[in-house]
This record gives sequence, structure tokens and C-alpha cells, in this order.
Amino acid sequence: MTQKQDSSKKSGEEILQTIEPKGIADESMRRTVEILLNLIEQLQAEVKELRAENQQLKDENNRLKGELGQPDIKANKKGLSSNHSSEKERKNPKKHSKGSKNETIKIDRKQILEYPQDKLPADAEFKGYQEVIVQDIILKTDNVLFQKEKSGYSPSVGKTYLAELPRGYEGEFGPGIKALVISLYYGGNLTQGKLLEFLEDIGISISAGYLSNLLIKNQTEFESEKSEVYASGLESSQWQHLDQTGARVGGVNYTTNVVCNPLYTIYLTTAKKDRLSVVKVLQNGRELELILNQLAYNLLENFQIPTKWKTALKLLPQETVFTEAEFNTLLDTYLAKLGSQQRTRIIEAAAIAFYHQQTDWPVVQTLVCDDAPQFKLLTDSIALCWIHEGRHYKKLTPYVACHQQALDDFLDDFWDYYRDLLAYKDSPNQQTAEKLRSEFWKLFDTKSGYQQLDERKRLTLLKSSELLIVLEHPELPLHNNPAELAARTMVQRRNISYATQTLEGTKAWDTFMSLVATTRQLGISFFEYIRDRISQLGHIPSLATIILEQSVLLPLDLSY
Repeated sequence: MTQKQDSSKKSGEEILQTIEPKGIADESMRRTVEILLNLIEQLQAEVKELRAENQQLKDENNRLKGELGQPDIKANKKGLSSNHSSEKERKNPKKHSKGSKNETIKIDRKQILEYPQDKLPADAEFKGYQEVIVQDIILKTDNVLFQKEKSGYSPSVGKTYLAELPRGYEGEFGPGIKALVISLYYGGNLTQGKLLEFLEDIGISISAGYLSNLLIKNQTEFESEKSEVYASGLESSQWQHLDQTGARVGGVNYTTNVVCNPLYTIYLTTAKKDRLSVVKVLQNGRELELILNQLAYNLLENFQIPTKWKTALKLLPQETVFTEAEFNTLLDTYLAKLGSQQRTRIIEAAAIAFYHQQTDWPVVQTLVCDDAPQFKLLTDSIALCWIHEGRHYKKLTPYVACHQQALDDFLDDFWDYYRDLLAYKDSPNQQTAEKLRSEFWKLFDTKSGYQQLDERKRLTLLKSSELLIVLEHPELPLHNNPAELAARTMVQRRNISYATQTLEGTKAWDTFMSLVATTRQLGISFFEYIRDRISQLGHIPSLATIILEQSVLLPLDLSY
């Protein structure tokens, strides 16, 4: 390319970036320019996608030849970044006041320090004490040789009596080591290898196998308390956060589900991430049960199941609870020609119907989540995450300057509206609610001329009821950040220890990570909690009881 051609190309791009259709008086000309600019955006997006696909094919070709592909270097130019966070746009700056940390420090002992009398002048007067708190810790072994008394043999009973070990001292290790190991592994994210090194450094001899068993096996009591936490957490409010993240079990992809509210967090890992798996999660992982009732048929209407299949289903036993195997047998027998997708929808409808009519486990009324399809129709209503909705717009990468400006202006208005919703939550009233509804339609129904932005706004309008449910229930959160942050915690756990190898290990991860998160939400030391349970001291009440007590103090269900 010659210098003249290069100069011509640059001037063409510069001209393109200065075009503003709104400044063209002629309506037909303005519309023509808008169409051409949107066509440029479409072609630019297609070129970008094709380049990415071409590079992937090149990388795969190089990999097959034993070479390396192109390194993944993150772009730092505007419009090319993959960071779709909205922290700066949505948050209002808050004044920070630093409090004294000494108020929360437990004093274990006091020591008076005297000034050497021989170094004081004769007329020095005593003025009291200046208090200085110094935090420290003592790490030392407490290896005990227990001598258990043997009582004489009793012929009448036929046994010799032997004194028992103190509570918590089962096996070769005492409650202190057990509590420390569990706390550091699950609460401190240490690997088993680093734990072994640490224990060896402080004089504890323990094998890798025993350590693994201590962290994973025989955790029935903790699993039971986790189930109690889940039940009381669901009872504490009619709404719950829900999110999912990837997991690996024995080299196979699984899904970790997160259910939480301000008082608790529960992790449950499932083999799949589909709607049926979420139904099981909402029932604490219990095996699915199914029923054909009016709710099931209402759901089938939403799933658009053909009338002939709904008619055939009505010939099966109604209002009868089936196991999953029994229900599948019925479908195989009486609806043998049913397609696989329609079969799945029928099973989902029957499983959701059973979930809502059962009384053994608390039922969630509203889910706060993103708009993933597997979360829909599970509960009476859904409150969609505004932060997640904003990310859709942050992912737009307009090429033309006027479209970039249109997107920037819209995002400013988007987050201004979000802050108005936050203000409404603090002081809700009917007049403000109606005003916010009107502003919602004005914000998302106004055409910008940037086709991709307008299409994205149209999709948001389709979710208006789920995004504006907060106007009816102002206690509902506007975002799903607690569940997303909890999911990120499990991702960090996975990055450190990579993955679990067995379902038993996966269950232990779910159990203890749930208890770590919940104790911290309740303001309880996870280490003290573990030590209390292992030592059987009973100083810390059941977490389920604490959750229900604290739920009375929090306005979680004001409008339900």
C-alpha cells in the first residue's frame, strides 16, 4: 500500500468517526446513513468473530503439529477489554470512618510493666498506667499420655471396666489439632501438602492418608448441621439468591450450586446444571419425586407441549406421587413416541409441581438470580439481577463514534436509574413506584439509532416484570452479588486444590464451605465453631437456631 493510499484510508476512517446522523436534516438521508452505519457495525462484528475463529483454527492446527498457539494476551484498549464490571458506575462514594479495633480484641492476660526505680528522679510522681494491647499467639504441642484406669474384672457382668478419654479425644489426635486442620484447610484455603508441612514444623507427626480422612470422612454430624442450616435459611425469608459455577469431580465436569441470603450460604454440587438438577438443589439434593396436578399442566402450557400429549398424560394416575424411575416407566409405556425434549419438559413440570405441593421442606417463593433458562418457572416469581443485565450492555463494542457516544450516554442513564431504585428501596411509596415504571419504559423503549444497542434494550423490556419486581417487594436485592461472590469463593478453592477426586470428598467440600460461609455471616469464628463441635462443649448454639433468631431482626420479608 502506498503512502497516498494509507493517508486516504486514515482520512476515510476519521470521516466515518465524525458522522452524526442526528445532525442530518433530511429524514430519508438520515435514515439511509443510520442503516449504513449499522451495517458497518454488523460487518465489523462479523470480521472480529471470523478473525477469532480463524485464530482458534490456527492454534488447533499448531497444537496438532506439536507447536504452541498464540498466547492469550489481554487487550487494554477501550472496547476490547473483557472486563465487564460495573463497580465504578453503579456505586455511590461513601464516607469511611475508621473505628478502633481494640474493642473487639479478647484480652487473655494482663501484665504490669514497671519503670526501673533506680532510673527515676527522686521527685517523680506515679500517674497511673498507659494501656497498650499487643496481639500474639502461642503455637506448641500438647501431647498427652493418658493413663486410663482399669477397674477389676467383674464376673457377674463378664467385663473389665476402663476409664474413658475426655470428650473430643477420639483416635490419635485431640480436638485442638482436628479443629486447626479443618479450619486451615476449608477456612484458610491451605492445601493438604502445606498443612502437612505446617504440622511437621510445629512438631505434629501425621500421615497424608490420616489427614485426608480427617478432612473428608465421618462428617455425618457436620452434614446434619448443614442440612439444618439450609432448612432454617430457607425459612428465614421467602426469597433466596441462586447461582452456579463449574466444578471438577474425578476429572469430570460437575456444577456447584449456591443458595444463600444474608444469614447463610449453602453449596450443593450436582452432575448437571439443568432445571431438574436445580429442583433437586432446592430440596437439599433429595431424589426427585413427581406428580401430575393442575400446576404441572399449567407448566406444560408454558412449555408449549402439544395437546395430544397433555391429553395422554391425563389418562395416567393424577395427584399421585411417583419416583423418577416409576414416572419414566409410565412414559415409556403410555407415551412411547414422546420426543426427548418434550419428555424432559414433562418430567420437569411434574417435578416442579411436586416441589410446590410437598410440605417436608421449605419452598422458595422468589429467586434472585440471572436469566439462565434453568432458573425459570421453578418458583412463583424471579427477581433478575440488574448488575448482570448491565453486563450485557458493557459487552457491546461499537466501532462508529456516534454509536460509542450513544452507548456511553445510555450506560450513564442506566446506572442513574439503578441508583434511583436503590433510593426507592430505602423509602418506598406508590407514587415513586409509578414514576420509576414510567422511566423504565422511557429508558429502554427509546430508539438510539445504534441497532445492536436497541436490540439489547428490546430484550431488557421483555424482562420488565422480573427487573421491576422490587417495586412491589422493596426488600428484594437489586443484584445477585452475594451468590456470585460465594461462587467465586468456591472457584478460588478449586484453583488452590484443583478438584475433588470422589463424591465423598465433594460432599465434604460442600459441607464445610457452607459452614465456613454461614459462620462468618453470623459473626461466629469458624475455628471456634469447629472446636466447639469436635470438643462437644456446646457453647455455640446450633447455627439453625441462630439463623432463625437473627431473621426476626432483619427485614427480609416485609411485603410478602
